[in-house]
Amino acid sequence: MSAEPERHEENHAALSPTGTQDVEHVGPVLDGELIDDTLPQPRTRAASGRRTKWWRTWCGASGRLWRSGPLLRARSVAAYRARKAPLDVVRLIWFVLRGNGRWLVKFWNWATYADLRADARRARLAGDSEARRTAQELIRSDATARWAKVGIALRRCVITLRVAAPVVALLWLVDSVMDRADMWPWLAQMYADLTAVWSALTVVIPVVLVLAPIAWAVAAAFEGRDRAPGAGWLVRPDRADADSWIDERMISKALAHLGISPLDRFYKDGGELAYTVVARKDGDGTFAQIRLPLGVTADMVAARRSKLAANLGRASLETWPTKGDEDGLLDLWVADKGVLQGGAGAWPLVHEGQVDVFEGVPFGLSQRGQVINAPLVGVNWLIGGRPGQGKSAALRTLLLGAALDPTAELWAFVMGESPDFDPFAPRLTRYRMGMDDSVAEAATQALADLLSEMERRGRVLGEQPGRPPKVSRKLADKRGLGLHPLVCGIDECHELFQHPKYGKKAAELAVRLIKRGRKYGIVLLLATQSPTKDSIPREITRNVSCGVAFSVADQVANDGLLGSGKYSAGIRATELRINTDRGTCVAVGITDETFELVRTFYVPFEDGADDVTPVIARAMELIEEAGREIEAGARPQIETAAPVAVDHLADIAAVCAGEKRVRTQVVLARLIARNPEEYDGWTLRDLTAALAAHGLAPAKSDGNKVIRADDLAAALADRQRAGADESREEDRDSAGSQGLIPDRSLTQSPWTDQRKHDSGTAGTQQRDISENPRQQGGETTGPDSLPGDADGS
Repeated sequence: MSAEPERHEENHAALSPTGTQDVEHVGPVLDGELIDDTLPQPRTRAASGRRTKWWRTWCGASGRLWRSGPLLRARSVAAYRARKAPLDVVRLIWFVLRGNGRWLVKFWNWATYADLRADARRARLAGDSEARRTAQELIRSDATARWAKVGIALRRCVITLRVAAPVVALLWLVDSVMDRADMWPWLAQMYADLTAVWSALTVVIPVVLVLAPIAWAVAAAFEGRDRAPGAGWLVRPDRADADSWIDERMISKALAHLGISPLDRFYKDGGELAYTVVARKDGDGTFAQIRLPLGVTADMVAARRSKLAANLGRASLETWPTKGDEDGLLDLWVADKGVLQGGAGAWPLVHEGQVDVFEGVPFGLSQRGQVINAPLVGVNWLIGGRPGQGKSAALRTLLLGAALDPTAELWAFVMGESPDFDPFAPRLTRYRMGMDDSVAEAATQALADLLSEMERRGRVLGEQPGRPPKVSRKLADKRGLGLHPLVCGIDECHELFQHPKYGKKAAELAVRLIKRGRKYGIVLLLATQSPTKDSIPREITRNVSCGVAFSVADQVANDGLLGSGKYSAGIRATELRINTDRGTCVAVGITDETFELVRTFYVPFEDGADDVTPVIARAMELIEEAGREIEAGARPQIETAAPVAVDHLADIAAVCAGEKRVRTQVVLARLIARNPEEYDGWTLRDLTAALAAHGLAPAKSDGNKVIRADDLAAALADRQRAGADESREEDRDSAGSQGLIPDRSLTQSPWTDQRKHDSGTAGTQQRDISENPRQQGGETTGPDSLPGDADGS
């Protein structure tokens, strides 16, 4: 409202009804304009904000729904189907036509007795008149029975028509003559029911006529489908290899073309394979388990691995047929196309994290795409392969994981000039690298110290409450017990075991350590590029828990790393390609599976890339935070009694107990009972080797191998004489002519031949000797006396 100042003043001066003047405070007057409430009003900002917020919320929800997993899958399926629609139509039409054709062939074979006529033809060609007569008689008898069935059916139809035709004619006549209102009630109701049935038939029959061809086409398409996946898009349409994914039919077809005679006969006789585990998605591939027919073993299929891979449309590396729990069970794992060509990616602990070696160390990705935590405590490792394929990098990964456990102690020996483990130096208690004898000697001494430590730990465990059988995390955390994990890695271990001076002893120590050390928290990690029977003792291969094989050249190297019989069972590192599959290995024992195809993690340490040093620095920080420290330089000698060398020959003679002949089995049993720590695990081969070291061998007596007491006595006597001769030789070498201070007195009895002479010759000779004892090898009266001072002057 607009108003003038005068108007306000008049209002201000207006009188009240009582005649008094009301005084009213008037504020400042503002200019304004009249507003018509009937005109459309502009929206307020609050209402507009609410509308915008609602719109944004709706758009955000729609976007999230559009990008959600189910809708994304539906979109990919729709797009895939749109691309494949023409091919699907053509393929389904072909299935329908081929299905009808197969039905016609089956009907023709049934109508013409094709199978029986083929039997008769084969019998005629083979000259087997009895089999031919049997087939012909079956044809005649079956034809007679078949026509008899046709006659019975026709007779029943005629009887039905003869009975039904008069009834139908009578009902039609009655309905034509009489009105239904004049009929008896029951007759009228019957006609009403017949009318309802006819009405239903007039509706159902057209529907059946429409659906029958559709059902016929579906059945024909199912009959005419491919033995390889035809309609696989119904199950897994969004896979990149949807046209070649693996199912039971494809596996059966691939096995049928391997050229295995018993399997070929099985298929020829119409057999179908039994799948104890149907083909199912398993990680980055497909797994199935098949019960093979009689006469076929899983090893036969594994021997034709390359042909099976070709039949399945895969590379050999992507196809893994192995033996299941029984020889007749085939475990088949087939990788998705190209999935094994990628690496494992970055090591999960390269930037952060800590390790408990009792839980394992991240080692790589399995063929199923899962991270494998490789066990350390309680196992020993043997890693091998051709040069440059990743064995040292795998050993480095294991040691790097162990370094991130503050309670673990690490030793490393590199039998060659390789800097792969130089960044570990601050974290290692013992570290030697090189090709000289001193490194081999240090590694051998380390193995001996580990055996001594093992014995000490065994005594400590025996003193604990409950006498625990092995080291646990709880016991390892108690510093006073000294039961912390101790990991020793030896790279290029074949150089140590083949060393001319220390090789034999190192091999014996390593075998003993592998057999018993795992219970006491002592872990041995061995890496080699020469896994042969000459470079790696067989006892090591037999007793290591975890075998890792990178690309190897032949079956000998394969079984030398993974264990005897692994090659024939289909577990083969020979299929790994040099350089192409670098970093990929076949491993046994690292999981509960029969084998693992592992893409190992790679922690780079090379020109321009060093991720090892930062991890070691972090490991040192973890040790400092835990209040522990690394013993520098040479580790103090373990306070325990030095192992006493066992005299095998004397023990064998002792257990024979004077008997003339004792069977070798009895001797072996007595040795184990006498000293189980030394002889536990010995075999007859070990006993024979111990005897051969002293020139003995078991003899035959009454068809049994025995050890004769006379042979043992002769060997002991020979050894004693040899020891006496050696002692006299050492005494002769240590005579005064060698410049050593003698320690025996000159006051000795005269020589025997001196007592036979009465002249002064002997006395002169004796004086000469006493005057110059060094010339004759004489010795002074005491250890501190010098030559010429025998008289005390």
